[in-house]
This record gives sequence, C-alpha cells and structure tokens, in this order.
Amino acid sequence: MILDAEGLEVRYVGSSRLALGGVSVRVADGELVAVAGPNGSGKTTLVRAVTGLVPLAGGSVRIQGRPLAQWRRPELARVLGVVPQREDIVFPLRVDEAVMLGRYARLGPLGAPRAEDRAAVASALDRCDALTLQARSTDTLSGGEWQRVRLARALAQEPSVLLLDEPTASLDVRHEMEILELIRGLVDQGLSGLVITHQLNLAARFADRIVLLSEGRVVAEGPPRDVLRKDTLAGVFQWPVAVTPWRDGSPQVVPLRRGEAAE
Repeated sequence: MILDAEGLEVRYVGSSRLALGGVSVRVADGELVAVAGPNGSGKTTLVRAVTGLVPLAGGSVRIQGRPLAQWRRPELARVLGVVPQREDIVFPLRVDEAVMLGRYARLGPLGAPRAEDRAAVASALDRCDALTLQARSTDTLSGGEWQRVRLARALAQEPSVLLLDEPTASLDVRHEMEILELIRGLVDQGLSGLVITHQLNLAARFADRIVLLSEGRVVAEGPPRDVLRKDTLAGVFQWPVAVTPWRDGSPQVVPLRRGEAAE
C-alpha cells in the first residue's frame, strides 16, 4: 500500500467540531482513488493531513509503509507529487522554469540543473502535452494550459503517487476530460493517484474507487457503482438525484429539479 491513512482526526483552532472524524483512505500501487463530497466535507483537509500540513488529533499516515513523521520533506517530495487546488501566479516564469521547480527536491536549494533534470522537465512536459508551451510565460496560459503545467511540475519530481486537489476546477468540459484522461493514463503507466473532486460523473468514469465524505466522515467507499447510489447521494448532498448507468457500466448522476421524481 503506497498511501495508508488510518482513522484521521483533524480539529482546527477555534472550531467546536472535527474537520475530519476518523477518516481512512488507502491507495494501492497503480490505483486511482477519488475523494468526493459536498463543500465543507473535509476533502481538502484530507490532502493537508496526508501531506503533514495540518497536525493530527488522531490517526496515522504511512507512505510506502513508513510513518509520515519519519519522512524528511525533501524525501517526501520525491514520493508525493502534490497539485494544490489554488495557486496564484505571483512571479511569472517561463513554463520550463516553472516545471524545473519540481526538481528542487532532488537538486537541493543551491543545486544547478543538470542534464538529467532538464531531461526530466522535458519528459514531464511531453507527458502532459505541454512541450510546445515551454517557452511561454506562465501568466499567458489559459486555465487548461496552466493545469497541465502544474501537473508537469509534479511529474518532474518523479513521484510514485500524485495528490490532486480539484484538478478540473474552473475548466470547461473539454479541458476537464483532457486532464482526467491524462491522470488516468499516468496511473495506467504505473503511478498511483488520489484525486479530490466535485465531479461525481468524472470520478465514476475514471477512478477505480471512490471515497464519499460528509461532514468530515466517510459515508461510503468502494467501486463507483457501489458508492454512487441514489439514496446515499440524496442524503449526502441534500438534493434528489437520479443515477443511471453509462454504456461502460459506470454510474452517472443527474440532479433533479424541485418536485421532479426519479424513475
């Protein structure tokens, strides 16, 4: 098990309730796991917890079987490639320079890029279909292009697992599909992935398993067809839905209008 988070509890200062209340998530080698749920259900907190960015009130995290506390940050960056939900471009860089930032866990703060680092950057850009962007400035990129570059930066770390927090946020249908196709392809090539998403239908099409959160707790976990059930989703999201299978067998969720009954 490459990532094993067991019984995670997180309480933010000043809050009367747990942001995570006993959440367990596991990701095996070559597996793509999606974490879904309503706003405020604890999805982003889970990413912060498994990467050590928030203190745990309970539970444990193991990466490749080793407790998280035993990893030094540069070591961890060589295993986990993290793409956060939000990231502002404060200082525009050339795209290849921005992706090179992913190599610093291997270079050190004062290390000059070597031929192998430049090769890793070129390979990451190529895998993300972003090689033609390498000479562009990051402040000229579209939303979809910027997401591909951020993913390339994480790949340049040469990680074993990708953690992506809402990688399709603010993207149109085409770019949503391109990003998920890319992530699924990377997993099929040997990486593992944990994706935080609001997109239930995309999770159903691309993920091996879904973990459904509500109010900081796991409501359901398993293959998409076992998790995305009408009654479960209606309870979690407090809104009626219909669920119908797509031709590949994946469940697809249709929110209903007020007063509209599901067949």
